[in-house]
Amino acid sequence: MNVNRDVLSMDDNCYGHLGHLKNQHKLPAIMTPVSTISSAHSDFGLPDVTLTSHFTSLKLTPDYNDSDEEGDGHCHSFLLLDEKERLKVSSVETFVKRLNGYKSTDPVKVISIFGNTGDGKSYTLNQCFFRGAEIFRTSSEQKACTVGVWAAFDPSLNVVCLDTEGFSGSTAHNKQRTRLLLKVLAVSDVVIYRVKGERLQDDMFNFLGSASKSYIKHFQKALLSVCNRSIDPIKCADSVKGPTLCIFHETRNTEPLGRYNGKDVSEQIQDRFHELQLDIDGFSSLRYVGIQTIIPPTDFSQIREVLNEEIKTNCNRPQRSPHIVYLTLKALNDKFTGVIKTSIEPLFPDQHLTCPTVCQSCEQRCSNSVGHLKDNIPHFNNSKCRYQSQFENSVYICKVCADNGTPVAVTTKYTNDNQNSWFKYALSGYTIDCPQCGVIYRSKQYWYGNNDPEKTVVYTETKHIWPGMDLPSSSSMNPARKVLDGVTYLSETVASVSYEPSRLLSSWVADQFAPKYWKPNAEIKECIVCKLQFSSTSIKHHCRACGEGVCDECSKRTLCVPERGWNTPVRVCNFCYKRSGSISSNCSDSSSRGDENEVGARKFSEAVVQTLSSVASVLEYPKNLIKDTARPSYWVPDSEALECYICKSEFGSTLILHHCRGCGHGVCSGCSNHRKPVPHRGWPNPVRVCDLCSNQDT
Repeated sequence: MNVNRDVLSMDDNCYGHLGHLKNQHKLPAIMTPVSTISSAHSDFGLPDVTLTSHFTSLKLTPDYNDSDEEGDGHCHSFLLLDEKERLKVSSVETFVKRLNGYKSTDPVKVISIFGNTGDGKSYTLNQCFFRGAEIFRTSSEQKACTVGVWAAFDPSLNVVCLDTEGFSGSTAHNKQRTRLLLKVLAVSDVVIYRVKGERLQDDMFNFLGSASKSYIKHFQKALLSVCNRSIDPIKCADSVKGPTLCIFHETRNTEPLGRYNGKDVSEQIQDRFHELQLDIDGFSSLRYVGIQTIIPPTDFSQIREVLNEEIKTNCNRPQRSPHIVYLTLKALNDKFTGVIKTSIEPLFPDQHLTCPTVCQSCEQRCSNSVGHLKDNIPHFNNSKCRYQSQFENSVYICKVCADNGTPVAVTTKYTNDNQNSWFKYALSGYTIDCPQCGVIYRSKQYWYGNNDPEKTVVYTETKHIWPGMDLPSSSSMNPARKVLDGVTYLSETVASVSYEPSRLLSSWVADQFAPKYWKPNAEIKECIVCKLQFSSTSIKHHCRACGEGVCDECSKRTLCVPERGWNTPVRVCNFCYKRSGSISSNCSDSSSRGDENEVGARKFSEAVVQTLSSVASVLEYPKNLIKDTARPSYWVPDSEALECYICKSEFGSTLILHHCRGCGHGVCSGCSNHRKPVPHRGWPNPVRVCDLCSNQDT
């Protein structure tokens, strides 16, 4: 294909005949006899010539390091970034100076190339932009000749070419290399992906799809930030658009992609991305150039034509000065840097060969090989599991057996499981039995001061719950719940003396035993000190000194009132406490005592009421404090059950929380009207179940 020679012609200062460099001392040479060296060789200025009796030793490869001459009028490539992401050009001025042939007023385009090692990336750039001159080093050796990112400038097209390190190269910095390539992609106007193979492989699609995602998520914001700080007159919105992607595909035995089923090549490639659940939204456009090379050399005319078209007509990104290119790359390199932990991905990941079964509690996979159940090997995972109450997957392990190297799971047993009396349940407690050590713990071994079993004889271990396995029996927890039900009934019965109408009756009884100087309860409407209004359920106290009604806050002081028959410190109001100087506080003084019979009757009535109140409070204490302890472990705690599991109504003063005996979730009474036995949970008789569990088979 003919290409415009005006566009592709090179500067005569750079190239001689056949596109070779004029400074021929940079070209490889061969071993040649001394006798063949004539005066004409001096025109080449050959370096490193060692004269021997037979041969001259010449340097076989050109020097491509940073010692290349700068500003000598000839094209050179130079190392821009090394394999560890270190910027090797120290300043903008140095960068511009190394772009040999650049005129200070011209904007430039940036073209980079990606691909696998050995697919001819450097050779492609040399052919497309430098007429075959070896500006970027090529090599026939196994070791990759391009490490890091190298740059060169084509003065005829005003293009900065970036040659990158290939994939599948033997480097210890694979992840850093990938991040480095993403930075190069972000500053490029056109990205060439070189493929030399019979078919487009998934590796290319995975890299380009991941690069597109990373560009949108991370690099667009960084580029916009750089543009906002730039003084170069460019449009920031256009500058953050993605580069053009050009796939250059060379085959030998197969035909390259063509129109198929009414779809052009670009649509077919996009469909391939979608099949792999990838997208290329980070690229502004997609071009495909496919050639079949049966007999070398490769024909680069088509790719040259496409690149020329993109350079001339591509308006996705405005042209920039080299200063902006360098500063943008430096800003991205400074932002996206840091040590990346090196790791080698296994060829066959464990997930391809291990059992796919997942623990229902912690959602971790079984670590045994696929098909282990056929060999009677159970599911296993060595990592810790997460406890969930509905699975009851926490068990006790005997410490003695564990210290001996044979950890054994122990069971909790209530000694009066066969009794129906809640009182016997309350007194019996439970024991922990070890199959090897026998009974290792008794909860009621002493009347008080029994140690927690986890501090003495056992430790807890959370077990994995695999699909199909039997859940632990919860019958050992049900006696505790039955104890709590009995205590609840008794406490509510005894504590009813504190509520209407029992409180009215107790107030009347108190008046019958009250000393004559006490004001009757029926006449006390407010506190004599703070004037707090009493309601029908408010607690009223009597000052033992003046006999007036007071609230609890205004009668916290105690004082001996011997003149009233109270020889030990008793409740007085704040007024009387302040006036204690006028009232004798000597508890041994027996003068002016009140009627001892009246006081004795009052003391007797107070003892009765306090006894009943103590019984109620003692029974109320275990009801509230040990409620979570007594509930079966698979029940969802009250603090977590904020709404009905079925109807999603919030629990409160008008909606009472109940627990389904089947699943353990918190439900309202409307969603748990059914009763049926739940034997696998330890409830042989009909108990409350939610609507969902009632519809399941027993």
